[in-house]
Amino acid sequence: MSTEEQAKHGFSLEHQLRECKRVASKDFSGQDIEFLEYTDDGYSGEYLERPNLTKLRQDFKNGMVDHVFCYDLDRLARNLVHQLILDAEFSKKGLSFVVGDYQNTPEGKMFFQMRGAIAEFEKAKINERMSNGRKTKALKGQVVKNYHVFGYEFDKVLNQMVINESEAEIVRFIFDAFTGKQNGFKGINGIAKHLTEQGIPTKKGNVTWHRQVVRQILMSKTYIGEFYQNRWDSRGSLGRRFGQEFHVSIRPPEEWIRVECPVIIEKSQFEYAQKLLGVSRQRWAGTSKNQYLLSGLVRCMRCGNTMAGRNAKNWGTYIFEYTDVKNTAGAKNHGCGARVKCSVLDEIVWNRVLDEIRNANNPIDDNYNSTDIEKRIFQERERIEKAIEKKEIARKQFIKSVVSGHMVGISQDEINGALMESNREIETLKGQLAETLNNQAQRELQGTRRDRIREAMARYIGRPTDDFGFEDKKHLIRLLIREIRYDSDNIEISTF
Repeated sequence: MSTEEQAKHGFSLEHQLRECKRVASKDFSGQDIEFLEYTDDGYSGEYLERPNLTKLRQDFKNGMVDHVFCYDLDRLARNLVHQLILDAEFSKKGLSFVVGDYQNTPEGKMFFQMRGAIAEFEKAKINERMSNGRKTKALKGQVVKNYHVFGYEFDKVLNQMVINESEAEIVRFIFDAFTGKQNGFKGINGIAKHLTEQGIPTKKGNVTWHRQVVRQILMSKTYIGEFYQNRWDSRGSLGRRFGQEFHVSIRPPEEWIRVECPVIIEKSQFEYAQKLLGVSRQRWAGTSKNQYLLSGLVRCMRCGNTMAGRNAKNWGTYIFEYTDVKNTAGAKNHGCGARVKCSVLDEIVWNRVLDEIRNANNPIDDNYNSTDIEKRIFQERERIEKAIEKKEIARKQFIKSVVSGHMVGISQDEINGALMESNREIETLKGQLAETLNNQAQRELQGTRRDRIREAMARYIGRPTDDFGFEDKKHLIRLLIREIRYDSDNIEISTF
């Protein structure tokens, strides 16, 4: 039962509860009734994962609830698929509505689904009108809401961002430390550690600075006066207010709306930071006492985690290996356990680098340009988008199978687990897609493949293979290899 609907229909939460009790008392007249109230005041009916709705489903499953009374169908859910799922669960014992009753007949079921489709359509129209209103304001050069950008405050009167000087100083420090104007900080991790040790709060008031927060600041064009609205397709973003999960995707650049904002960082320093970001993972990787040839380059194909080098004990013997396991506190993805011996993967990648140099066809040909690089990025982007589409189709088919009753013998916990796993896989792919899109935007700031192979050949020509030391190999690999994606059955090596 959401606040937006109370405002629309004029029916308070108390009124809805009172009417539910009245109908329940009438239907069970003469019986000893115990009422349990389940309300999600302020939560949008767009979501299935609402705290008290989840509790109701669990209590119903455990036999604590015999009959569910709901004020109206769209109080139960605003999404037709969600309505069908809940109807299938609650109708096993009893489900009644104060406004409208749906008989267990073909006609009744048809009317039930029609009402659900209308509710879903109505919600979509509300979102469309709100989106169009925000877009109109953005096109007029106004900031439509408080985006909570570190370094700025939101002026509600002018609908503009203004500089927060104390935070702006931290932004300048981050750029200075990263670009070398302030020495002694080893990359993004070093900067994040320093800010945490100094007790400087983030925009949300957290006392811990994560590397990703620092990286986002370094990548944001807002600090050079270019703030973009309508960039993210965040349909369902109301859920963020209430801790609910929702999915976002980036819109095509031509749909972004640029709004001018106060400058904190000079453009030349920002562009230099972007060049450094392209190689920052390689610059500071492998600083442990053990040296790993591919530090910062290997990623697990299954879970998307980066794979770091470690000295692991195996049957009483220590071996060097790359693994995606993350044991640090707060890690969003602890990995799926993928591991490979360093010696095996190092040899495969090094041989690939040698082949790239030996088989280069006229690497200094002036006809070679960045179009080839953009083609590679486009292909990677297309691969990930297709993978996301397949996962989402499979998820929808699974839900349909559950609703239609074809999933015989599978428990609700197993269904929820399967859906959570599907969501996790989709989110991992979307993270990879966002990273690929960032690479696309920064690609022109990186050296072309022609220049990289030219430098590699200058180092390689005339030297025997066994003459290369660790640093030589490491340098050549980073000149030509962008990323290594590992799976026990497959290895994909992406070059520049």
